[in-house]
Amino acid sequence: YLNSLISIVKKANSLLYLIKKAFNSPNPPLLRKIYLTYVRPILEYAFQIWNPYFVKDIELLERVQRRASKIPRQLKNLQYVDRLKELKLTALKERRDRGDLIETYKVLHDYYSCEMLSSIFTMSSNVHLRGHQLKLTSTRFSSNPRKHFLSNRTVSAWNRLPESIVVAPTTNSFKNKLDSSI
Repeated sequence: YLNSLISIVKKANSLLYLIKKAFNSPNPPLLRKIYLTYVRPILEYAFQIWNPYFVKDIELLERVQRRASKIPRQLKNLQYVDRLKELKLTALKERRDRGDLIETYKVLHDYYSCEMLSSIFTMSSNVHLRGHQLKLTSTRFSSNPRKHFLSNRTVSAWNRLPESIVVAPTTNSFKNKLDSSI
């Protein structure tokens, strides 16, 4: 896990170096397009499976985006949050959380045709709870990594969603409603 994380960060940083060398100081819209095309896919590839849960690993990934947001000279002196707003980007942690909710929606609404996936989540047996009817319960775990599997790390965020979002008819409508609620 750690070796693959370090290799991902190295690959993304080397791409940032090449971008910096190829473009003296790209304007923010151009950098955004280049970053979204070449760098961010490397940082987010299959993150629902290997999602980092140690703070040091999360910061290691976020540091790449921090470096990328400093490439345009006019953004260099701004705070990280302001640079993200200027580039119309979100923090990688927020993107991973959003992606987890989207995958949860897909699994619960039988988007995948695999029988094993539908057994990943445990539906709540108490139907008299507030909120929507698709409440999940977290399973007990005996190891720390198990605690951070998709089926356990998304339960509280999923249960907090309003029913209008959870029962969206399509994945795209779920994404749109989720984005507008955040």
